[in-house]
Amino acid sequence: MIRLEERNDVTPICPHCERPQRELSYRSATSTFGKRYIYFCQHCKKVLGVSHRKGFWMG
Repeated sequence: MIRLEERNDVTPICPHCERPQRELSYRSATSTFGKRYIYFCQHCKKVLGVSHRKGFWMG
């Protein structure tokens, strides 16, 4: 099992433009099979990750 640790003393850095990420931008992507969220850098607009699919029965 991997242990998680909350770290409020560290600011993540974008792997693309290498700028500190103080806020993340996101956009929803909806289809007939559910909803996902796409997270991206505010500065360079490159995608940082995509959430797992939420089925239509889960909202």
